[in-house]
Formats: sequence, C-alpha cells, structure tokens
Amino acid sequence: MGEQFDISRVGTDGSIDKAIAKLHALDGTVDAIGLGGIDVYLYAGTDRYALRDGLRLLDAVKITPVVDGSGLKNTLERSAISFMQNNLGIELRGKRVLMVSALDRFGMAQALVQAGADVVFGDFIFALDLDRPVRGLDEFEEMARKYLPDACKLPFQFFYPTGKKQDRPPQAKYPEYYEDAEIIAGDYHFMRQFMPDRLDGKTILTNTVTAGDVDFLRDHGIARLVTTTPDFGGRSFGTNVVEAAMIALLGKKWADVTDEDYRVLLDRLHLEPRVIEFQAA
Repeated sequence: MGEQFDISRVGTDGSIDKAIAKLHALDGTVDAIGLGGIDVYLYAGTDRYALRDGLRLLDAVKITPVVDGSGLKNTLERSAISFMQNNLGIELRGKRVLMVSALDRFGMAQALVQAGADVVFGDFIFALDLDRPVRGLDEFEEMARKYLPDACKLPFQFFYPTGKKQDRPPQAKYPEYYEDAEIIAGDYHFMRQFMPDRLDGKTILTNTVTAGDVDFLRDHGIARLVTTTPDFGGRSFGTNVVEAAMIALLGKKWADVTDEDYRVLLDRLHLEPRVIEFQAA
C-alpha cells in the first residue's frame, strides 16, 4: 500500500522477564508491536480467557499499540478455509481434521466445523494430557469453561514450546490422532512437537514456517502445506507480525480496531494463503 516497513523479530529464548524488559525499551519508539510465540487471549465461543503471562507482556507497554495476532486469526484464517474449498477444490465435508490447538485459533476451528469437517479438538489432549477427544463446538466450549480459568494461571511454557525447545526433535504423543486425520491444523510449533515420524499423504494447515520447516514436512511425507499468510521471502510469518503491520497502517490502538477494519485492509491487500503441493493428494 505504498508504505515502507522496517520489521524486526527479536527473541528472548522463552524468558518472559527478558521480553518485558525489551517491551519497556521499545514502548513509544516503534509504530506497533506483535507478540510472537505467546497469546494474550484464548477463545472458545463467546468466552475469552486471558493468559497470565500474556497479560504481563501486554501490561508492560503503555504507548505503542500491541497485538498478538488474534484479530487476524478471526478474519484471515477463517477465509483460508473458504480458499481451500473454492480455490483448491478441497471438499471439507466429512474430512477428518485434527485441530491440535483451537483455543488460539477459534476462528479457523469454527470455520472448519461450519464447512462440515469432522473435527477433533486436541487442546486438552496435547496441552493438558487428557486423552479425551473433543468433538463439537458445544463440548469444546464446556471443557474450556471447566479447565481454562485455572490453566491460564500457569506459566505459558507449560502449554507451548519456547526458546530452544522449538528446535528439538518431535516427541510423538498420542500419535493415533495424527495418523487418523486427513488434515492437521493449528499452530506449527505446537503441532510439530508431538508429530509421529510419518504423516504420508496428509494436508497441513498452519502458519509461521521457515524454509527448513518446509523441508521437514516434505521429509515426513506431507502431501500439501497451506499457510494462512503468504510467502514473504521464503517463509510465512506469524499473524502477529502481519497484524502489527496492519495496526501501524490503521494508526489505531488494538482495542479500537474492528473485524471490519481488518476485512477492508485484507480486501485491499489481496492476501492469500501459500500452497505447496509436495505430492499428488
């Protein structure tokens, strides 16, 4: 849209305290901040759950608009489901989908259910080690109300791989859910840490993948990779990065931005998912 952006990704190796210090230093010196690798809020239906550590990061910034990507997850990622149906010709009705983490991508999960997919919600299986496959949005929302108020008080590292943990080899956990699914959807780092050795012929719907991640998925037999944000220089960036750029364009505080604001910008930008066909599906 005619604007030049200077985008920097800065890691703190999973340290919340280092991240807070960095946020204090950046506050008021940049146009927007995207929080990567952590969520502030998780969603289940109309309920919103605040992660304690996510709020600590959000509260560290007083001047600069801060986002965690959830605004785009509720708009851009919903449209990715339509793209798969209309542009890729994938019939989702009846498809077996493992949604490894729906709480941080409720828009995607809801769109898959509305498209008629047979969705297994893996949040409680993989994050809380409860071998109880949840099927259906009502049951998912009921489970969230039961477990999330207490779970959100735990350190974020309890749920999600941070720092060097993101680079260690996957440690298969409940592999039968991966093996039964035709489509595996959700956050890439969360998905990868529990992957079995082979996922032949499956479609992955995710985001934030590097060129090395693409090679990893190819080597594990994936048939198709769909990322919800486009290819920027050989990788897809997290929704928090793209949303921060959009917030800078809008010139608004995060709390003042509406879904319609995002939709108008997305229409102008013509952002489409990236699709890599590794083999004939």
